[in-house]
Amino acid sequence: MHLFDVLQRPLITEKNTGLQAQNKYAFEVATGATKPQIKQAVEKAFRVKVTDVNVTKVAGKNKRVGRRVYNTPPWKKAVVTLREGDKIEFFEGV
Repeated sequence: MHLFDVLQRPLITEKNTGLQAQNKYAFEVATGATKPQIKQAVEKAFRVKVTDVNVTKVAGKNKRVGRRVYNTPPWKKAVVTLREGDKIEFFEGV
């Protein structure tokens, strides 16, 4: 897997915005991505030093539209901890 395919989108929620005070940032990542690949991708994309990566698999949910029921696909979330003093400018002002 290529490094630029690992990070799919940043997760900007209230909970994740609160984590930024602890130097932690959340991303949706490819389902086949490993912790070392996520670390390399964040370091290369944002020019920061990553100290820790936590990964969670988020299950899909059942959704309803009228009588029809469908499932949203499962996805993978990564919470990345950065070295003291480093920050990702992309998340600033959100």
